[in-house]
Amino acid sequence: MREFEMETEVPDFSFWIFLASIDWRDPWLIGLIGFHIIITLMAILTRNHGNFQVVLFLTLLLLVYFSENINELAANNWRIFSKQQYFDSKGLFISIVFSVPILLNCMIMIASWLWQSSQLMAQLKRAQLQKANKVQTKTD
Repeated sequence: MREFEMETEVPDFSFWIFLASIDWRDPWLIGLIGFHIIITLMAILTRNHGNFQVVLFLTLLLLVYFSENINELAANNWRIFSKQQYFDSKGLFISIVFSVPILLNCMIMIASWLWQSSQLMAQLKRAQLQKANKVQTKTD
């Protein structure tokens, strides 16, 4: 039997070192952080406004979908708004600082929708049981 040895290369990547290497005082990054804070607040504060949340959710998913195009555009024009070239060809930077927070906000909205759905189903079941009890007491 012939043994095949497979070489595995482990990249020297540390998430925390990567985050530490970013100049967070760059004005556009401060704006991006502000954007994420505003989106998070909107996701939480509008949890009872279903139509708005659906529009927000779809808009956020579209932003994530087009993040590769945004990354390419930013890579070509980074000198206009940034001190450093952060936008690599694999999209690691934009995925971490742009797409992941947006997807976390989408998860918050989905969790809120599931919670509201479970509460609504519980209310419906209580109403059904109360109606059944009323009908039963009338027949007795």
